[in-house]
Amino acid sequence: MGEKADRKKVFWRYAGYIAGTLGIGGLSALLSRGGMEAFSYLKKPAFAPPDWVFPAAWTLLYILMAVSAAMVGKEDSNRSRDALFVYWAQLFVNFWWSILFFAWGLRLIAFFWLILLLALAAVMAFRFGKIRPVAGKLNIPYLLWLVFAGVLNISVYILNK
Repeated sequence: MGEKADRKKVFWRYAGYIAGTLGIGGLSALLSRGGMEAFSYLKKPAFAPPDWVFPAAWTLLYILMAVSAAMVGKEDSNRSRDALFVYWAQLFVNFWWSILFFAWGLRLIAFFWLILLLALAAVMAFRFGKIRPVAGKLNIPYLLWLVFAGVLNISVYILNK
């Protein structure tokens, strides 16, 4: 395969992961939209960021996740397939967290779901890092955000129960 064809293949792998990941996140946000409006009326801790921060942060985090997955997807091995399975599993759990928390208002269940998400994301980052160290490191902001989201989630639950 020529150099131009290789670059095209790489471009489409990255574009596919980014589009797929943003699409899943966007669909989750769309399905949670009504609950997000109700969220603006809840009591929140003093450290809660303004509402505009959430879509901006999630967009960046989804792109970083997707880029790391595309890096790992380049490898054709059992290790990379296993790591990508964890990627899609954590993305599935991520998708449902917004629905649990915002759309259905199940904030305590959402907190425990978020702990599951954090565990899966940590496994994903670790496995990615074993394959491509930079791919693992690209997920550090995601892991930190999930810890912050967990603290915010439980705080909102406690303030509004």
